[in-house]
Amino acid sequence: MASPIRRVDVKTLKSFLHDGKEVALLDAREEVPFDGWHILMASCVPLSRLEALVDALVPRRGVRVVWCDDGGAEGLAETAARRMADLGYGDVAVLDGGIAAWEAAGYTLYEGVHVPSKAFAEVIEHEAGTPYVTAEELKRMMDDGTDFALFDSRTFEEYNDNSIPGAICVPGAELVYRFADLVPSPQTTVVVNCGGRTRSIIGAQALISAGVPNRVVSMRNGTQGWHLAGFEVLKGATNRGPEVSEAGLAQAVAAARRIEARFAIKRIDAATLERYREEADRHALYVLDVRTREEYEAGHLAGVKHIPGGQLVQETDRHLGIWGARVVLADDTGVRSTMTAFWLKQMGWDVSIIAMDETGGALETGPYVPRTLGAERAGASSITAEDLKSLVEADGATVVDLDWSKAYMRGHIPGAWFMIRSRLATDHRKLPKRGLIVVTAPDEGLARLAASELADATAIPVKILKGGTAAWATTGYPLESGATNMASAADDIRLRAREQNQDREAAMRRYLAWELELVNQMARDEDQRFQVTCA
Repeated sequence: MASPIRRVDVKTLKSFLHDGKEVALLDAREEVPFDGWHILMASCVPLSRLEALVDALVPRRGVRVVWCDDGGAEGLAETAARRMADLGYGDVAVLDGGIAAWEAAGYTLYEGVHVPSKAFAEVIEHEAGTPYVTAEELKRMMDDGTDFALFDSRTFEEYNDNSIPGAICVPGAELVYRFADLVPSPQTTVVVNCGGRTRSIIGAQALISAGVPNRVVSMRNGTQGWHLAGFEVLKGATNRGPEVSEAGLAQAVAAARRIEARFAIKRIDAATLERYREEADRHALYVLDVRTREEYEAGHLAGVKHIPGGQLVQETDRHLGIWGARVVLADDTGVRSTMTAFWLKQMGWDVSIIAMDETGGALETGPYVPRTLGAERAGASSITAEDLKSLVEADGATVVDLDWSKAYMRGHIPGAWFMIRSRLATDHRKLPKRGLIVVTAPDEGLARLAASELADATAIPVKILKGGTAAWATTGYPLESGATNMASAADDIRLRAREQNQDREAAMRRYLAWELELVNQMARDEDQRFQVTCA
């Protein structure tokens, strides 16, 4: 029998968050219930995807880990803690009573996702007095022929989905890096926007703090504010701006060096990075490449995770799960790492920068592929897309799809069933009785783990689809869309306000009001670690 998992009470967890030692607080629920209420310092690590997330999110196996859930009978935190201990983590505990006990003790629970990052932006605007324009003011600038440039600081995918007319996609950490080439005249007013508020504020203040000569403002409430004002929102925009010139790079490097000196950004060399790596079993270490995906895939330091700098600031809880860890940011010129470090330092992280050519490490190409722990122990056999198609046409196989619900609804194998892995033991009973179950997932390791679990729950043989649904589509076979055959409730990923089918404008107003209130909540919160110096 497995030994019992240690339980800690609310008082003990509170002490963990303030004793100066490393700690990872993980919430085992899916994103929708996490979005409803959670502890500020927690990272959402759904039990259904634990093995695919924890290696990168919690790299030190000996760090203190506390799992939580809503305190209900489902026992997600207990299961997650046992699973994590089985994967080699040595100091794993569960919050006794879950977040309900935290609230009962008089401590605050928060709505939303990526709350530390979003709250930080609100604090920055309050402390630095970051200037802004409203949607109506921006529209007047357009109509009056004002000399201005509009930069959308989100990912290209978000920008392409919905943007303000005339905006150029310049994701967060790229703003200072590409600014001189995008804005040759100091007379041009620069407006930075995002979907709501966070990246608008952070992007605008980054340029102001970097000392650009132009007037810079954030677009208050982003594309949602633009939509609520009744103005047209574009779909399908593709304007990314030019490549960085030699002269533009020189100006960007100079600006980054000023930030580095003024705000004491720590720069390390290869010897220090090697020492950090040697100490990583005692002091957790994250090494992250903050350039664009295309640059990363063309050549990056071996073993280094990729996350663009703007997204790292936007979603720290998704990438930095250990509070008190060291963070080292790498890029080729020092501009994007410096600007990202500028924000992480003020969020309370021990952050350093290093230039890639100073490390002396080997380079490799291709995308970042996270490691799915324990997948090698799952012995599921695979089936090709061609063989699966024949079986499906003969009514001889049932496909179980473990992709994110939004991705599933966009396109899945005809007749497939959507499931969340942590609910396989019960939801598999909804499947039709056929000769074979075939599991497909974007991560083949997760598919293997799920297939093994399904094999224990049913007498029907289980295989995985080699290459997942992508292999099916690449072969040229059709996909169907929509919320068909939803064996599990689609609470794995929360819908943004603009994705709501009903009362979209009301959802936008609620979301923006929630963001605005975060600055008041931070003024009362004793756990947040912000150290604002850019004001």
